[in-house]
Amino acid sequence: MEILIGIISGIVSGIGMGGGTVLILLLSMLLGLEQHKAQATNLIFFIPTSIVAICANLKNKLIDKKVALWVSCSGIVGAILGAIAYTKTDVNHLRKYFGIFLAIIAIFESISYFNQYIRKNNNHTKNER
Repeated sequence: MEILIGIISGIVSGIGMGGGTVLILLLSMLLGLEQHKAQATNLIFFIPTSIVAICANLKNKLIDKKVALWVSCSGIVGAILGAIAYTKTDVNHLRKYFGIFLAIIAIFESISYFNQYIRKNNNHTKNER
């Protein structure tokens, strides 16, 4: 089961959709890991998968290095603050926050899908008339 979870999360991560989110969900739901442990496991998973993704995207010249530097430095500060808050958060609250996070992602992805595909197809249909 762990290998299947890793493969699914790796595929989602490789296409840039946040494999860690899927990993946390699968670890907590399928393996019954406590939320704190699932999220900590995700951090270890993130290291090799991000290195592979960085190498592939650098090779394809898809990374704006200046933006990446600023985002990375800011991310380090955020990670420190987040880790401090994380260790002081009750697991039940953490699970709720993660659920809210997933709901927000679902809403934004749905809006993005609508804007990119539904509207585009409707505009093509109107232009063909």
